Amino acid sequence: MDVLFSNVTCVTMDAEMHVYPNAFVGVTDGKISHVGLSAPEEKPKKIIDGAGMVLMPGLINCHTHLPMSILRGFADGYDLSTWLNDYIFPREDRLDARAVKAASLLAIAECLRFGTTSVSDMYYFCDEIAQAAAESGIKANIARGTTLFSDEFDVETYPACVELMELHRKWHGYDDGRIRVEASIHGEYTSDYRLWDALSEFAINNGLGMHIHLSETKAEHEGCIERSGLTPTQVLNCHHVFDTRTTAAHCVWLDDEDRRILGAHHVTCVHNPVSNLKLAGGCADVKAMIQAGMNVALGTDGDSSNNNLDMFEEMKAAVLTANALHHDPGALPAAAALTMATVCGARAQGREAECGQIRVGYDADLILLNFAQPHLIPCHNVLSNLVYSARGSDVVMTMVRGRILYMNGEFTTIDLNAVVRELTDYAIPLVFSDETGKE
Repeated sequence: MDVLFSNVTCVTMDAEMHVYPNAFVGVTDGKISHVGLSAPEEKPKKIIDGAGMVLMPGLINCHTHLPMSILRGFADGYDLSTWLNDYIFPREDRLDARAVKAASLLAIAECLRFGTTSVSDMYYFCDEIAQAAAESGIKANIARGTTLFSDEFDVETYPACVELMELHRKWHGYDDGRIRVEASIHGEYTSDYRLWDALSEFAINNGLGMHIHLSETKAEHEGCIERSGLTPTQVLNCHHVFDTRTTAAHCVWLDDEDRRILGAHHVTCVHNPVSNLKLAGGCADVKAMIQAGMNVALGTDGDSSNNNLDMFEEMKAAVLTANALHHDPGALPAAAALTMATVCGARAQGREAECGQIRVGYDADLILLNFAQPHLIPCHNVLSNLVYSARGSDVVMTMVRGRILYMNGEFTTIDLNAVVRELTDYAIPLVFSDETGKE
């Protein structure tokens, strides 16, 4: 046994939602090898004293744009269309591979610091994102976000599709599946049927997931109805987009028929409450989606619209927005929010048999929180404290496949000082300096 967590409060996130006080959890060869109220007979190489700590599965952030960490706080107070077209897209046009690598490492460090062990990312310069994920040790489902505005289109030569195919060839299954590649249609409103058909076929034929934005804003949703007489969900369904494992980010403006279609296809909605609130896009009806049979996971969206990657903040926001939307303080219980951030996230990524729970045989994707702090005392209910009181900064250890990637202020795989220097000296001036070189 490599590591034994002793005398820790263990939140298993299994079907019974067990909370074991004074528990022992063992890790061997990257897997959970022991869970119980008594110590194992086997002697561990290392013991981590968990007194005053809570051990739980690592959080899974199912919708990120990691390189957008460089745009954190750049443009506030605008609706999505203005924000994207007038502020974000012009700056993104200045990005290059080197800047994306540095910004991705910064975002991954933030994820690990806040207890996230796996991300689903949609962006471009995906080779650099994959390199950052590979170096850091985090799990990642990486999708090349693809748009289509051109009159000419051939899937074999269209640059974004060529990048996806190369990404799939190079990175899919890397490190025994720690990195996976997915197809991505950026959105109904940024493409057309030619791309939908081509990427759906590619994903289905290669057993890949699909990552899309869906009905994020009222304008997007109603614009599709005006163009086609159908909602984005209904249009994309006609082109088999949901015939593979699909994560649909936002889903704010779904109607009952949309939810029925998505539920029938077991589509995951990735709920991003903080980003949706900041951009005033609306509040997704999580309760209705669950009732329709959809899987609902959580995401932060990018640092540019959140403005952090703290999944604990996302859990609390999800509960509060559901309660407000339904005028019901029990609309979304704390246990449900925790499930969305772990079990449902693993299902969204196609990793439900490997992580999201503390179970023998599962990957040791684990986080440890310090509950001996003023804002977490007293603790009448551990699950409630995790959702309503805890913050990402309470995480003291993040482990992926038995490897400690962050502990007590130190990153073991990321040289944060070097990343910050690269951002300060190169990436930020590249994106934000004018033509004379002045900021």
